[in-house]
Amino acid sequence: MRNTALGAALRRLEAAVGVLEAASARALDVRRSGVEREAELALLEDDRARMAEELDSSNARTMRLETINRDVARRLDRTIETIRDVLKDPE
Repeated sequence: MRNTALGAALRRLEAAVGVLEAASARALDVRRSGVEREAELALLEDDRARMAEELDSSNARTMRLETINRDVARRLDRTIETIRDVLKDPE
Protein backbone atom coordinates (compact mmCIF):
# COMPACT_ATOMS: atom_id res chain seq x y z
CA MET A 1 0.00 0.00 0.00
CA ARG A 2 2.82 2.31 0.81
CA ASN A 3 4.35 1.76 -2.63
CA THR A 4 1.01 2.44 -4.24
CA ALA A 5 0.53 5.67 -2.28
CA LEU A 6 4.13 6.67 -2.98
CA GLY A 7 3.76 5.86 -6.66
CA ALA A 8 0.56 7.89 -6.91
CA ALA A 9 2.23 10.81 -5.14
CA LEU A 10 5.18 10.65 -7.53
CA ARG A 11 2.86 10.58 -10.53
CA ARG A 12 0.99 13.62 -9.19
CA LEU A 13 4.32 15.36 -8.55
CA GLU A 14 5.53 14.56 -12.08
CA ALA A 15 2.25 15.87 -13.52
CA ALA A 16 2.52 19.04 -11.45
CA VAL A 17 6.13 19.56 -12.58
CA GLY A 18 5.01 19.05 -16.19
CA VAL A 19 2.26 21.66 -15.78
CA LEU A 20 4.76 24.03 -14.15
CA GLU A 21 7.27 23.53 -16.98
CA ALA A 22 4.58 24.17 -19.60
CA ALA A 23 3.45 27.32 -17.79
CA SER A 24 7.06 28.50 -17.50
CA ALA A 25 7.61 27.91 -21.22
CA ARG A 26 4.46 29.87 -22.08
CA ALA A 27 5.50 32.71 -19.78
CA LEU A 28 8.95 32.78 -21.37
CA ASP A 29 7.40 32.84 -24.85
CA VAL A 30 5.15 35.72 -23.83
CA ARG A 31 8.12 37.60 -22.39
CA ARG A 32 10.17 36.99 -25.55
CA SER A 33 7.34 38.07 -27.81
CA GLY A 34 6.85 41.14 -25.59
CA VAL A 35 10.52 42.04 -26.00
CA GLU A 36 10.26 41.49 -29.75
CA ARG A 37 7.12 43.64 -29.85
CA GLU A 38 8.88 46.37 -27.90
CA ALA A 39 11.81 46.28 -30.32
CA GLU A 40 9.45 46.41 -33.30
CA LEU A 41 7.52 49.26 -31.70
CA ALA A 42 10.78 51.17 -31.16
CA LEU A 43 11.66 50.70 -34.83
CA LEU A 44 8.20 51.89 -35.86
CA GLU A 45 8.52 54.94 -33.62
CA ASP A 46 11.92 55.73 -35.17
CA ASP A 47 10.42 55.39 -38.66
CA ARG A 48 7.49 57.61 -37.70
CA ALA A 49 9.84 60.27 -36.33
CA ARG A 50 11.98 60.13 -39.48
CA MET A 51 8.94 60.36 -41.76
CA ALA A 52 7.51 63.25 -39.72
CA GLU A 53 10.82 65.08 -40.10
CA GLU A 54 10.83 64.40 -43.85
CA LEU A 55 7.23 65.60 -44.11
CA ASP A 56 8.08 68.81 -42.25
CA SER A 57 11.03 69.35 -44.56
CA SER A 58 8.88 68.71 -47.63
CA ASN A 59 6.19 71.08 -46.38
CA ALA A 60 8.77 73.81 -45.77
CA ARG A 61 10.20 73.29 -49.26
CA THR A 62 6.70 73.42 -50.76
CA MET A 63 6.02 76.70 -49.00
CA ARG A 64 9.31 78.16 -50.27
CA LEU A 65 8.53 77.03 -53.82
CA GLU A 66 5.04 78.54 -53.64
CA THR A 67 6.52 81.85 -52.46
CA ILE A 68 9.07 81.80 -55.29
CA ASN A 69 6.34 80.88 -57.79
CA ARG A 70 4.19 83.84 -56.70
CA ASP A 71 7.19 86.17 -56.98
CA VAL A 72 8.06 84.89 -60.47
CA ALA A 73 4.42 85.19 -61.56
CA ARG A 74 4.31 88.78 -60.30
CA ARG A 75 7.54 89.62 -62.12
CA LEU A 76 6.27 88.01 -65.33
CA ASP A 77 3.05 90.01 -65.11
CA ARG A 78 5.05 93.25 -64.76
CA THR A 79 7.32 92.25 -67.65
CA ILE A 80 4.32 91.45 -69.87
CA GLU A 81 2.74 94.80 -69.02
CA THR A 82 6.00 96.60 -69.78
CA ILE A 83 6.29 94.85 -73.16
CA ARG A 84 2.66 95.73 -73.97
CA ASP A 85 3.30 99.37 -73.06
CA VAL A 86 6.39 99.47 -75.25
CA LEU A 87 4.50 97.93 -78.17
CA LYS A 88 1.60 100.39 -77.80
CA ASP A 89 3.74 103.51 -77.60
CA PRO A 90 5.08 104.40 -81.07
CA GLU A 91 7.86 106.57 -79.63
